[in-house]
Amino acid sequence: MNTSPAGKSTALIAYAPFVGFLIAYFINRDENHEFATWHIKNMFGLFILFVVSLIVQSQIDVTIGDIFWLICVLIWLYCWAMAFFNKKIGIPFLSEKFQQWFTFLN
Repeated sequence: MNTSPAGKSTALIAYAPFVGFLIAYFINRDENHEFATWHIKNMFGLFILFVVSLIVQSQIDVTIGDIFWLICVLIWLYCWAMAFFNKKIGIPFLSEKFQQWFTFLN
């Protein structure tokens, strides 16, 4: 039998578009589940990548920005699936950096 880690629902909320990671952050402030915190940090980093893709799209090149945005969407779906399947797996290299950089989200 596979049991869900504490904070799984909060981790899944973190991947809700636009403000999900903010809602999950405020839910997790009181509960402080390690699994949820990991995914909140991951989604915050992914949100920054989405913003960068939009900046590239509007300021540098539309096609490159669109490709970068599509890659971000695919990574977002992958990360949501990892949270759903109770895993702390995300973007190679970057997810671990997000955990180090975004300590203010603990």
